[in-house]
Amino acid sequence: MQRNIVHMDLDSFFVSVERLYDSKLNGKPILIGGSGDRGVVASCSYEARRFGIHSAMPMRTARQLCPEAMIIRGDFEKYSQKSIEVTEIIREDVPLFEKSSIDEFYIDYTGMDRFFGCFKMARELRERILKETGLPISLGLSENKTVSKVATGEAKPNNAREIPHGNEKPFLAPLSIRKIPMVGEKTSHTLYNMGVKTVRTLQVMPSELLEATFGKNGRVIWEKANGIDRSLVTPYSEAKSISSENTFEQDTIDIKLLESHLITMTEQLGTKLRQKKQLTACVSVKIRYSDFDTHSLQKRIPYTSADHTLIDIVKELFRKLYNRRLLIRLIGIRFSSLVHGNYQINLFEDTEEQISLYQTLDRLNTKYGDKTVCRAIGMQVGRRRFNPFNGMAL
Repeated sequence: MQRNIVHMDLDSFFVSVERLYDSKLNGKPILIGGSGDRGVVASCSYEARRFGIHSAMPMRTARQLCPEAMIIRGDFEKYSQKSIEVTEIIREDVPLFEKSSIDEFYIDYTGMDRFFGCFKMARELRERILKETGLPISLGLSENKTVSKVATGEAKPNNAREIPHGNEKPFLAPLSIRKIPMVGEKTSHTLYNMGVKTVRTLQVMPSELLEATFGKNGRVIWEKANGIDRSLVTPYSEAKSISSENTFEQDTIDIKLLESHLITMTEQLGTKLRQKKQLTACVSVKIRYSDFDTHSLQKRIPYTSADHTLIDIVKELFRKLYNRRLLIRLIGIRFSSLVHGNYQINLFEDTEEQISLYQTLDRLNTKYGDKTVCRAIGMQVGRRRFNPFNGMAL
């Protein structure tokens, strides 16, 4: 059976939400993100993009490119609520969908074309979202997720594009290699040096050459360039919270040991949040004394998944909780009020250096195992899998 996969993406989502609340922003270059010189652009309007501005660009650079741009700090709670509204409309309308980020969705219409036209259904859903939420949204329809995502990009802003079955390669061929998902700045630079600028050139290259250059990712890049993507639409489900607990073999009163465990658990949960592209707005800490008396305390915070922010909150809650000076049997942490966010840390607060740091840490810990790189205080908690300097297991 031929697959029919729709990709939907809310156009300049953060900017579009801000314009719903303030029509004076319509038609003007808008930058969402941190206003300081070391902040970064979380989102920008199409008017700002004409000046060469893009997401994750340093804010100081964006201001130089477009001095007249209006800078808005952003409100992730407001964006999350609008995302939920769109999600519920899609949930009511389609048999199977995946929410890949706060503003991006995949829909599987496979088998529905025998009853209705899939493109007709997708356009009607898009029109309903636009009418009920006021948010512009674009879509692409094709045989797989990769081609549909690229088609959405070509349809923007606020439009729809269908790629008929069998036309995947001709559609992709004239496009820039940067249009292919997972071809970022570094990969594209390497390909440019190889004389590869368009997808057409990638399509005719031997896959073995790309594998020799990029490892196993080379094969994936070649397949995507040729319109091949076998990945499935993963049914959407919203996790309410994530947590971690540790029961000590021997009850303890050692504050440094307790804090080292709390920091380690926070780092691990923070990594999990960023891997799932989620943010938390509520942090809870639990302690159980040796007499099994159990207490917990929670605090609402601005949405984040940054370790340095979460660790400070966890330590603050622990100090408020631990007031009996008895031996502790168990400690636990829970992050709740989770929302989807397509950013690894809170771009409204953190600097480009911090973003780069967390991206690097997450890549290392994902590739080589938890605690490959961690804060010094947590090194004695659990065992690291290998020494990154000599590759030997510890």
